Amino acid sequence: MTQPTDIRHRTGQLPRLLDLFCCQGGAAKGYADAGFDVTGVDKDPQPRYPYAFVQADAIAYVLAYGAEFDFIHASPPCQHDSECQRIQGNSHPDLITPTRTALETTGRPWVMENVRGAAPKLREPVMLCARMFGLDNYRHRYFETGGGFHLPQPDHPAHLVPQAKMGRPVPHGYYGQFVGNFSGVDLARRVLGVPWMNRDGIRECIPPAYTEHIGTAALASLAPVLGVAA
Repeated sequence: MTQPTDIRHRTGQLPRLLDLFCCQGGAAKGYADAGFDVTGVDKDPQPRYPYAFVQADAIAYVLAYGAEFDFIHASPPCQHDSECQRIQGNSHPDLITPTRTALETTGRPWVMENVRGAAPKLREPVMLCARMFGLDNYRHRYFETGGGFHLPQPDHPAHLVPQAKMGRPVPHGYYGQFVGNFSGVDLARRVLGVPWMNRDGIRECIPPAYTEHIGTAALASLAPVLGVAA
């Protein structure tokens, strides 16, 4: 593993976060709300991404430039391990191991996120659920941490509200799943806190509340290095 380079910050300059496989920016919004200057990288154009964006191969980019950032978030495509894709029989590359290998070369603290189907491939992941943050949803995402960063596992509230069936309209008193070709884009935007996204972005996104939580913990961990108050 490469050794961390010394990053100095001028007074008032925000710490830098690299958002790999960024899609439409659900993770980015949470990190920005926590206090990071965010740069997203994705192989596809992302006109809805609300922060600085670079179109590039994410793994190649982090190998070349990852050490220039203070913290790195990676969300390698989840289709390989999603239940929907297994049902449909589609094949997608598994990028978890090569992403981890690339992250470890940077010498930077990082998190790598994925869906429940990928959890066995992640090392001691922390699971976050929308109910932990008061959102009317049960979207579970799993976060492996590395580079010296650790995240405690929050308590998981019970799932007491029924979920609408996948792809169906959301009845009163139910939570939507918001995956696949779901109904209720406007509702999903409100519930998950992503008003700029379309359906494609919503069905795969990390709600910003998750990464604001992670970003706040990351800033506290980085405070001694950055020379700022936690």
